[in-house]
Amino acid sequence: MAKCGWKGSGTAMRRRARIVRDPTKRGRPGGLPRVVVAILCMAGPAVAQETPAFRTNVTLVHVVATVKNRAGELVGALRKDDFEIYDNGARQDIAVFERQTEQPLSVVLMIDTSGSTGKDLKYETDSASRFLRALLSEGNPRDAVALYGVNADVTLLRDFTHNYASLEQQFRLLHPEGATALFDAIFWGSQSLEKREGRKAIVIVTDGDDTYSKTTSHQALEAAHLADAVIYPVVVVPIANDAGRNIGGEHVLTFMAEGTGGRTFLPALGPDLNKAFADIVTELRTQYLLAFYPRGSQSTKDRFHKLEVRVKGPELQVSARNGYYGEVEAGGGPADARVSVGSETTGTAPEKGKKP
Repeated sequence: MAKCGWKGSGTAMRRRARIVRDPTKRGRPGGLPRVVVAILCMAGPAVAQETPAFRTNVTLVHVVATVKNRAGELVGALRKDDFEIYDNGARQDIAVFERQTEQPLSVVLMIDTSGSTGKDLKYETDSASRFLRALLSEGNPRDAVALYGVNADVTLLRDFTHNYASLEQQFRLLHPEGATALFDAIFWGSQSLEKREGRKAIVIVTDGDDTYSKTTSHQALEAAHLADAVIYPVVVVPIANDAGRNIGGEHVLTFMAEGTGGRTFLPALGPDLNKAFADIVTELRTQYLLAFYPRGSQSTKDRFHKLEVRVKGPELQVSARNGYYGEVEAGGGPADARVSVGSETTGTAPEKGKKP
């Protein structure tokens, strides 16, 4: 059950629901992080969150890809025949192909509000606000953004919405304090994306330093794969010299971004930060959507299926997720009907409050 308490911020009072997930859910070891959901002060009981389902009977595995030439320019005019997909080494038939797809886009925008962000937070939120305006002013009217603040708690400031004004006003509530639970944030942000339709992305504005998470980077990355989410870390570089920077944190975020088909930005404040956000918008508008029915891939003891996306032409480079999580279950029937993955499925979700 969620317990609510009152917390003041200046003259404003917000009701906050503290939710502790059962560590037995989905087989995750150890304790899971708290999620603090910030909601407007209102009467009535808190609403319990629904346990994400682990789904079966795969129909499609989705892959979002971006392609660039040697000059780093986006290439958006390729055809289906220009792509090849391999699942555990077995070539797959591409069943769905969309160029510069108009599939609705769900973005989780996470702002690091830990004490280490200090005086830079206002500049970061100003750039993030311009990013949201550009993202939501074009494209599919069903595009939506959810806004999180991240320090020792993961705080949902605004759930998925297309309303820019309602997102922008939440930036005023942010102030730097406490530690950074970055991997916890990626985990919970990924879970919020699992049941969203269309394309999904997580944009993280941070200094790259995780100091508080109970979730490991591997668990956070697995959650992103299960949600089909592409990760874009925007690591604001406080100083250009490696000395004094959290290079290890940057490397972990880069590994996670590349594994999901995204990329890491290392801008300074000012024009570089604005350009990083502009580049993310451009990439999200120039994506290819590929999907396949898993067929003939080699079964292994590892739940992680390795994916390789190739594009014809030595001068072209493709960025796409490097795998998805699945497993061959006991029982009869063809192998492709016994794989469980975080993609569209024909299975039904369990009843609310029950284990999948």
